[in-house]
Amino acid sequence: MRSDEEGIRYEPDERSPWLVSAVVGFQGVMLILPQSVLYMSIVALSAGQDDTYLTWAVFAALTLNGVGTALQAARIGRLGTGHVLITGTATPLIAISIIALSEGGPAMLASLVLVSSLLQFMLAAWMPLLRRVITPLVSGTVLMLVAVTIVPIAIQRLTDVPEGIPVATGPAAAAATLIVTIGLGLRASGAMRLWTPLAGIVAGCVVAGLLGLYDAQLVFDAPWVGIPAFALPEFELPPNTEFWSLLPAFLVMTLVLAIMAMGGGMAIQQTSWRTPRVPDFRLVQGAVRANGVASLLAGLAGIMPTMVHSANSVSLTSFTGVASRRVGFAFGIILIGLALLPKLTALLLTVPAAVAGAFVLIIMGHLMVEGIRMVARDGLDYRKALVVGVSFSLGSGLQSQDIFGELFGGAWGLMLNNGVLTGGLAAILISSFMELIQPRRRRLKADLDVSALSGIDKFLRGLAADCGWNDTSTNRLCLVAEEVLLSLLGATGVDGADSERSLNIYARPGGKTVDLEFLATPQDENIEDRIAYLSEQVESPEEHEMSFRLLKQLASTVRHRKYHGMDIVAVQVNRSR
Repeated sequence: MRSDEEGIRYEPDERSPWLVSAVVGFQGVMLILPQSVLYMSIVALSAGQDDTYLTWAVFAALTLNGVGTALQAARIGRLGTGHVLITGTATPLIAISIIALSEGGPAMLASLVLVSSLLQFMLAAWMPLLRRVITPLVSGTVLMLVAVTIVPIAIQRLTDVPEGIPVATGPAAAAATLIVTIGLGLRASGAMRLWTPLAGIVAGCVVAGLLGLYDAQLVFDAPWVGIPAFALPEFELPPNTEFWSLLPAFLVMTLVLAIMAMGGGMAIQQTSWRTPRVPDFRLVQGAVRANGVASLLAGLAGIMPTMVHSANSVSLTSFTGVASRRVGFAFGIILIGLALLPKLTALLLTVPAAVAGAFVLIIMGHLMVEGIRMVARDGLDYRKALVVGVSFSLGSGLQSQDIFGELFGGAWGLMLNNGVLTGGLAAILISSFMELIQPRRRRLKADLDVSALSGIDKFLRGLAADCGWNDTSTNRLCLVAEEVLLSLLGATGVDGADSERSLNIYARPGGKTVDLEFLATPQDENIEDRIAYLSEQVESPEEHEMSFRLLKQLASTVRHRKYHGMDIVAVQVNRSR
């Protein structure tokens, strides 16, 4: 367990002081604000839109990013995660959004974003069915690809200086940012950790100012208060030919956004608690749904969709040690306030590109580590290592080339040249093929009740006999299944109170192993978390813990995923020698 000084000072369910929440939320805003404004400006100007649309797009993006982050922290019903999960502009859709704006203006972009955002709600509902395709292995690979594809952009910004300013001033300001941030990050503890990111940025800005790299004119030119006027786009019905030609690309890229939201939902849970927990996939579903709501609102506003910025979320929590959901609320309030106060927004936008680039390097380092951890926690055997290695190499390699642009051109060429998309799709396809070539699974359907034990025992003994297992291995297999059933039932299963709950058991023989998967209606306790807890405790003869202790001893692996409407427990049992 990590101490409060070295790890998490405030967990998601703990109420951090509002001043602390505001300070951490402000630092999160500084991470996302320049990106949101920059990316929306690139899209609007590259598509030939006027200043009216540009001003509106920036205002709407900041407002919806604040709303999306607050929604993630709130966890309203099945929306959100109850964690600090920062929402920002969807960077993977920059190229395709430029094409949409150029072809049909804000109305075209609005229609495409509105329709494609609905896919996120469908994916959240189908997540239990897609568990073998969109796995932690795939999500971790995507997180690593996001990091490796953004690092070159951050490196380029280190030498991004105005004309007439020596190029060396950029790296000098970046070095100051890195030195202060890393130095304080290694030495600071307690409350000092709250100020580590801000101190690094301020140090970089001071050095930049001394070298003539800081320009405050943008602040003087911006108004104090203002809401831009813009006519919301009118949707064209029925959609034209250009809409249908671009829709497949938007749907594919929305799949990438959903995968990134899944990865972010898992990563932030593993970062936000003093004692590491198994990810609750109900919260992962909530992360995808909340981002779907924010993207839907973005479509109505005629701007680019939103996405979960895992790197900013994980790095902010890791640096400060504050994971309280109050930070998400503070972030939303501050960002919406800045959208209404253009002069304050301009003040934050004066941070030199080199300083921002240096800080992005640190953020991407955190995201890379979280991706590696996610892959490692899922178990990394030869086959999974092959999936990660090929997908990561393919995605990172294609990001720096224009192979598909030369082959296909247009929207599809730009889309497939995106390393996150190509690498993520490669991981999905290879994982799906790996699943396809596995031995055929056998299925048993029963009631979730102790009366099902005899049928389960007969089913598994027949499977073990076909595999040529001896009596010792067969008895272990049946005992593991019995303990999983009793663990799912809990205290209420003994008297038959859960007899109306259904249970599906899938068994896949693998020679020396048998993989069992139990699909049942949900319960409150996570079996995997309980086993991890027991491994840290002194052996106890308490009766209610016996099933967990036996599972810990008899099964080689236990994985428990909790979704809305379904519990999935996967165990692997090895054959005795």
